[in-house]
Amino acid sequence: MNRIFVLFFCLVTFSFTNAQIHEVGIFVGGSNFIGDVGKTNYISPNETAFGLLYKWNKSPYHSWRFSYTQARISGQDNKSSSPNRIARNYDFVNSVNEFSAGLEFNFFDFNLHGFDKKFTPYVFGGLSYFRYNSLYYANGVALFDQKNYSVAIPMILGIKSNITRNIILGFEVGARYTFADDIDGSNPKKNQFKSHKFGDLNSNDWYVFSGLTLTYTFGNKPCYCAD
Repeated sequence: MNRIFVLFFCLVTFSFTNAQIHEVGIFVGGSNFIGDVGKTNYISPNETAFGLLYKWNKSPYHSWRFSYTQARISGQDNKSSSPNRIARNYDFVNSVNEFSAGLEFNFFDFNLHGFDKKFTPYVFGGLSYFRYNSLYYANGVALFDQKNYSVAIPMILGIKSNITRNIILGFEVGARYTFADDIDGSNPKKNQFKSHKFGDLNSNDWYVFSGLTLTYTFGNKPCYCAD
């Protein structure tokens, strides 16, 4: 009976302590916008972005991830490859403050309890909630209307490796499909600005964060029980 109890205790302790491996760190990189104003390149950072990360590593293959990221977002028609956009010559500047939560999945075993080097590609999916400035155009100039909030679906692809026992360096590119279409001012929400709408009104805005993550891991090691 005692052996069964010890085995059960070890299994429970392993599950609990394995769930207590944490990561905290930063994201530093760039941002770009995909919408009705500016370039249409999917990955073309032209502004700065930075943020904070927290991960709760539930297993060597998956983690719950939470983050806060803020970035400057801009678009310039004169830098587009579209002749129509170049001729229109609109431009805007906005800002995004984003909270995200979701699941990060590692393609390879990323057990952080050992001393050996680890490397893995990973993907992240979840939900983002962000604040931005709702814009509209008057006489070809983007103007501020009001603060707005919306949700987005983040899709992140990255690679990472532990450069020391507790420090992990990663590189990732993350596109956000938003449920907003006025980040660039092309589809203002208020009825009084309906006549100012332009572009594809059936397509929502996207923004992309690309950059480096640097995180520090800490927490209890798992309990490996002998026979």
